[in-house]
Amino acid sequence: MGLFRGEVFDTGCTIVAAHTAEELHAHVELDGDVPIGPGDRVLVHGEPVRLPFGGELTLRRTATVQRAGLIDQFWTKMRAQLDITELYEITFTSEKPR
Repeated sequence: MGLFRGEVFDTGCTIVAAHTAEELHAHVELDGDVPIGPGDRVLVHGEPVRLPFGGELTLRRTATVQRAGLIDQFWTKMRAQLDITELYEITFTSEKPR
């Protein structure tokens, strides 16, 4: 593993998508349960998936996985930590909540 970039490889993947009144989702599962870590990138090849309301589909595609290097992993973890602290809102007041 390098400082800036890790390995790059292609793998098969399955896309499962639904656009119904009960469900709205799109999931990509990589073949072989490839673990994805902080800073890793996955590019799914092929045309964009366009699904009309009421539709569901399952597709097979190829995906390129680019592993993050050590610096990218560290940077991603630090940014995530800083981003989550923005969600905290702490207030000290003498008033009782209504």
